[in-house]
Amino acid sequence: MKDYDEITINGKPYYASKSKSEIKYVVIDSYVLKGYNEKGRLIYKSSDNINWESVRDYLNELERTGCIKGFNFKDPNEGSFFSSIVLPLLLNVVFIIIILIIFRQMSGGGKSAMDFGKTKTRVSQSRVRFTDVAGAEEEKEELKEIVEFLKAPKKFVDLGARIPRGVLLVGPPGTGKTLFAKAVAGEANVPFFSISGSDFVEMFVGVGASRVRDLFATAKKNMPCIVFIDEIDAVGRQRGAGLGGGNDEREQTLNQLLVQMDGFETTDGIIIIAATNRADILDPALLRPGRFDRQIYVNLPDVKGREAILKVHARNKPLAKDVNFKTLARLTSGFSGADLANLLNEAAILTARANRPCITNTDLYEAINKVLMGPQKKSRLVTETDKRITAYHESGHAILARLLPNCDPVQEVSIIPRGRAAGYTMTRPDDDSNHINKSKLLDDIVMTLGGRVAEEIVIQEISAGASNDISVVTQRARKMVTEWGMSDKIGPVNYGDNDQIFVGRDYQTRTPYSEETAKIIDGEIETIIKDAHKKATDLLSAHKNLLDVMARLLIERETIYSEEVDMIMEGKTVAEILENIDERDRKRKENPFGISPNENSTNQTNG
Repeated sequence: MKDYDEITINGKPYYASKSKSEIKYVVIDSYVLKGYNEKGRLIYKSSDNINWESVRDYLNELERTGCIKGFNFKDPNEGSFFSSIVLPLLLNVVFIIIILIIFRQMSGGGKSAMDFGKTKTRVSQSRVRFTDVAGAEEEKEELKEIVEFLKAPKKFVDLGARIPRGVLLVGPPGTGKTLFAKAVAGEANVPFFSISGSDFVEMFVGVGASRVRDLFATAKKNMPCIVFIDEIDAVGRQRGAGLGGGNDEREQTLNQLLVQMDGFETTDGIIIIAATNRADILDPALLRPGRFDRQIYVNLPDVKGREAILKVHARNKPLAKDVNFKTLARLTSGFSGADLANLLNEAAILTARANRPCITNTDLYEAINKVLMGPQKKSRLVTETDKRITAYHESGHAILARLLPNCDPVQEVSIIPRGRAAGYTMTRPDDDSNHINKSKLLDDIVMTLGGRVAEEIVIQEISAGASNDISVVTQRARKMVTEWGMSDKIGPVNYGDNDQIFVGRDYQTRTPYSEETAKIIDGEIETIIKDAHKKATDLLSAHKNLLDVMARLLIERETIYSEEVDMIMEGKTVAEILENIDERDRKRKENPFGISPNENSTNQTNG
């Protein structure tokens, strides 16, 4: 009898001994055959891969006949308990948690995951009154009708009157549109529902429409009430061709909003007030009578309105005696109500930083400059060469502003860096004007080029510091030619760009004029700027002595005001002007708050 039985596996011979000292157990581990003796010691390992399926029956036969005592197969794809059971379970748990978090965020926090179709409106009882809104008396009068209807609707209904179902407040940012809506709700003492137009739109189709329905259902339960939709252009843009087509979520939301605004009666006591600064892109169906059938344009305040707004925001703020709201209102032309509120807040911060008991004119003037041009950067290292270039650059602006009859008065000239500017020349109009004529536009272009021209005359080199000036005059000249009809060659024809900055019906529109017309437009723009440059050069060359005096004064004191500019134009010397500045500074130090000796030093609030 042979001591070994030959085993043929995959065409190759292997041996299993019948004696107890040789292979008794076979294990195929990761396709490698391993042989173990009676004591479990590894005594054989194949060098070739073994296919388990091909040898399973044969190993069964060897075990049955007693050649081996046992065999086993370890699947290489079979992992441990952790990798095969625990890890997949953990991954599933993490995935479920992520899904729950997403649904929770969409639902607004503590609501259930299926509540993301509910409105995100915020309900409050407004405490704002019309006395808190200043500078817009005409707009206030129109909105008082809404208040009367909410307080006593029977008076209107008995006379057959129909109150506007919706009021659209249109105007630049910061003019108080939201404040007006709150004031209406506060005066009428009704619930105030506020929501943003973007809150309606979600990634899931139908959610926006569902939120619109829920908003109006909630409003009907709280009648009478005010529903305020801020930035309605986010959902109310004109429907039509665009990247989204006609089936996107925004259009479905808009359709539902249109249906809901037509779905309740006038006597229901629900007034919709919406705000936007882009009324030109709203869908016409939204603006028709029966929906937003009353539009109120909230414009930037005039000088009288700015004075009233400043007095409102100056409540409970200690002001020095020298603070003059009329002067501040004149210096803040173009400021919105929000800008004026920020102005007084910045002045209060500057006062607190300086440890002064009340806000002075100096703080307010510095706050104006900070709002317009950014904070001063006194720590920035400026070389003498750069200081000289900036001094002549700003002097060029200021001298031309005084020489040209249609430019605004110069209030301040400085070579202290602010924001991105190395210096600045601040001009402010004496009063508000709704019309700007061609002569003023041309004079402003000449004045704006004054900095560049002053560098050419004195430094005899040009710098990149005039890049913003060049951009401003180019844009202004282009508007004169293409939008305002101020070109003799082109005439009163509008070739202006379409200002549609959204992807909507005007997506990929053609330029509205030919290449030949474009060449004429470019030629007219170039003519305006070149003529202005020549005029600036002639004026500054003829008044170079004034340019030198102002530049020397700026290098000496860094900042000068209208009083010093007047003295320069009168032909005063640098020494005389410096003496006047020193005297003014001495008086200011002796009486920093503008209080006369016979007045009580107690701080009072102006207005």
